[in-house]
Amino acid sequence: MLIRDATGADMAAVTTIYNALIDTTTVAWTEQHQTLEERLAWFAEQQADGNTVLVAVDDERRDAPGHEPVVGFAAYGSFRGAGRWPGYRYTVEHTIHLDRSCWGAGLGRQLLEALIGRARDAGMHVMVGAIDGDNTGSIDFHERLGFVEVARMPEVGRKFDRWLELVLMQRILD
Repeated sequence: MLIRDATGADMAAVTTIYNALIDTTTVAWTEQHQTLEERLAWFAEQQADGNTVLVAVDDERRDAPGHEPVVGFAAYGSFRGAGRWPGYRYTVEHTIHLDRSCWGAGLGRQLLEALIGRARDAGMHVMVGAIDGDNTGSIDFHERLGFVEVARMPEVGRKFDRWLELVLMQRILD
């Protein structure tokens, strides 16, 4: 598995990975699939802001019919509008998504560790993850990587006609 900086050419696969769980899970608190154009705009904004976007590439899938070689992505961006509130400029919020076929194989760890390294190298002090309270697999995953739960916010989101709980987890990077 290769972890590398994302390119615009990767955004179709990134969009597919992101959209795959929208209809069946509360991993993302939206019911609308993202378009390639929206994801390309997000990527351009990430680049303009100097934020890291990484992809995981499985070279063994490159020639497999119906499979994109990009099987995961991770990124970070400003926390609570750091541009508007400069006190947050050393804190970032991350996102990480994998193709379901790669869950439990250690790829998430590789991606998040690489992202943490990039954030640290960029002078960031804290990384935050915002996770659905029912996503115990993600909460456990983050704990194994040194994140600690710092808040639970009941009923702050809604999807599938029910209220959702947000769990905030953070890791101090230096």
